[in-house]
Amino acid sequence: MTTEAARAAGLISRWGSQARSLWPGLLLAVVIAVASTFIADTRGGPVMLYALLIGMALFDVSSTPSFQPGIAFAGRTVLRVGVALLGARITLHQLTGLGLTNGALVVASVALTILAGIVISRWLGLSRRIGVLTGGATAICGASAAIAIASVLPKGENSERELIFTVAGVTALSTLAMVIYPLIVHLLGMQHADAGLFLGGTIHDVAQVVGAGYSISPEVGDAAVLTKMLRVALLLPVVMVITLVVRHRFAVDGPPSDAPLLPGFLVAFIVLVGVSSAGWLPNAVVAPISDLSRGCLVTAIAAVGLKTSVAEIKRVGSRAMLLLVAETVFLAVFILATQLI
Repeated sequence: MTTEAARAAGLISRWGSQARSLWPGLLLAVVIAVASTFIADTRGGPVMLYALLIGMALFDVSSTPSFQPGIAFAGRTVLRVGVALLGARITLHQLTGLGLTNGALVVASVALTILAGIVISRWLGLSRRIGVLTGGATAICGASAAIAIASVLPKGENSERELIFTVAGVTALSTLAMVIYPLIVHLLGMQHADAGLFLGGTIHDVAQVVGAGYSISPEVGDAAVLTKMLRVALLLPVVMVITLVVRHRFAVDGPPSDAPLLPGFLVAFIVLVGVSSAGWLPNAVVAPISDLSRGCLVTAIAAVGLKTSVAEIKRVGSRAMLLLVAETVFLAVFILATQLI
């Protein structure tokens, strides 16, 4: 056997061994994701929350050592694939459609909400990490932002429970906002453009933005989704800034992180935004990529749920819930105030 053939055989053997170690946990996370999607499609409700709760319910099953490698793979690698594929949904044309003033308002709201999260977390005696995590999830796109930001934050003993809490919290608050915020729109007699900016600029998750916007009118729905897409696009610069801060100032212990400023999954995100903006991705391709992205994110959330017990969530405490509510209220008040002034 030649040297090249021996190397190829060794590589195939290692891949096979790795696949055998990953498939039990990965398959479990995928099955939970499929079940959660089915429940959400047939009964309604947030698919991310279903995946999280089912995963947590199976915590005892997932504690078996054979499941651990696959669950860890789903919670990290599959997550990053899902975030990268989000880029296919965004084009520069969409982002410029908001106009300079509204675009600047959305960017300012994202930055100020994350800053408010950091400040309020310190007031409440919580870690700066959970302030960044909840602030970013509130400001950008809910659960998707939470898991993307968590992937670049320094790890600690509370990392998993803080992520679980944030995903569950923003999902619940987003669903509540989907019901309450349209009532505010009617109460204030807001015009279509202003209503769309308010709903798209404040509700956490994309699905709830769609539900709230189109429940009022198609025009409000279109404006709300466009605004939301800008917030989703801001996930990239926010994660880049957080990565830079982590490298130089945000490490909990030990020397500063030497992680790259632009991780591979964010490079893929940028490439997909560019390809989509150039019109090289037809709708027939964008739709499956979007579905695959959502499937990866739901699988990752299921994996996070599988690694977390209910007892750990309780340890986060009521102050963290107060933080999340305060950030949500801050964002809504800021957007409303700028429209009413």
